[in-house]
Amino acid sequence: MRARQAAAKILAAVVDRRTPLDGMLDLENGNPAYKQLSDADRALVRAILNTALRHLLRIEAILDTLVGTPLPEGARALHHVLTVAAAQILYLDVPDHSAVDLAVEQAQIDPRNRRFASLTNAVLRRLSREKASHLSATRTVSVIPAWFEARLVAVYGKERAARIGEALLEPSTIDLTVKSDPEGWAARLGGLVLPTGSVRLPTASGAIPALEGFEAGEWWVQDAAASIPAKLFGPLAGKQVADLCAAPGGKTAQLALAGGVVTALDQSGNRLKRLVGNLDRLGLSATTVEANMADYKPANLFDAILLDAPCSSTGTIRRHPDVLWTKGPEDIEKLARLQERLLRHSLTLVKPGGTLVFSNCSLDPSEGEEMIARVLADNPAWRIDPVDPADWPGLEAAISSRGEFRTTPAMLPATATHAGGMDGFYAVRLRNGS
Repeated sequence: MRARQAAAKILAAVVDRRTPLDGMLDLENGNPAYKQLSDADRALVRAILNTALRHLLRIEAILDTLVGTPLPEGARALHHVLTVAAAQILYLDVPDHSAVDLAVEQAQIDPRNRRFASLTNAVLRRLSREKASHLSATRTVSVIPAWFEARLVAVYGKERAARIGEALLEPSTIDLTVKSDPEGWAARLGGLVLPTGSVRLPTASGAIPALEGFEAGEWWVQDAAASIPAKLFGPLAGKQVADLCAAPGGKTAQLALAGGVVTALDQSGNRLKRLVGNLDRLGLSATTVEANMADYKPANLFDAILLDAPCSSTGTIRRHPDVLWTKGPEDIEKLARLQERLLRHSLTLVKPGGTLVFSNCSLDPSEGEEMIARVLADNPAWRIDPVDPADWPGLEAAISSRGEFRTTPAMLPATATHAGGMDGFYAVRLRNGS
């Protein structure tokens, strides 16, 4: 019961108040009801929330059919109770009778919902009996909000947008960036080597810290797409390199592994502490600087800079399904303006002849190609250093005619043993020719 109550409260915060899910699931500063649960119940809450948010539009379409007349104003809390129960009945391995009984009890003990306890029972029991037909009937209902679907269709076309939407229904994969010998680590862990050189773990891999190689610092968890930007530099031996939005440190580790003398900058001291802890486990090092990068003025310019900029995170919806409900078009526009300011400042920190890689995990070109074109038009000393598709077998479709990287969640097909997909990422390599 406490797990279902926590799930309903957190779902309400995401959908009604646009509160990011990660913060509420943080064990130090997160939702009090969630923090008080056992590990097993917290795992159940996460499963319910991720499932409900991924399938929310289809769940709501089914509930609208079953309830018949719209719920009265003031019954919003009941709507979330029904959504949590429906997610379990339709998509999770939870006995239907448990989901129904607990939802009814939840309605009865909440003064706002007590008068709807009978309705809750009737609706959910009918859903349990008819779930196959409802799942079939809603198969064509889009899983993404209209505003986001319109942006996807405008950029990728209707067919690709639909494939991206369906890919977002799949849980995120666990990919590892390994220090060396991807084939060897894939064999040890039952993994699959991806075109990025990452190792994708099978769906049921157990606890990450218990896997071979974790304690020894032989690898770290990093989505395959997120590993691409740092690889665009090539060897960095002896070069002065800055990672300007560094935490949690996966890309910092890549830069250090490539031989760079790395300065890792982040405005959060706590995030930098976690970054240092991650690097320590990996046996790698970087100089850390706690600062707002928009104001950062180093004593010396850098040979290379990685700017993985704050963005709308629309490419990470497989692992962060709340993004669809906590972000909107106005957020994309606001973040695109922030990225442009950060990029323009970053260009001033690179030596003549140096390289800057800009990246983010957005699917929207206003946070990528369009912004880059605008900045380059004002900085004629800089140009795109195009990525050669021949260097990325298996990911040729992700490289544009201008040599920019653009991955989507619909890329990398599934195999018989491993899930497909990857985060949506944009990355471009810029060269200072002055």
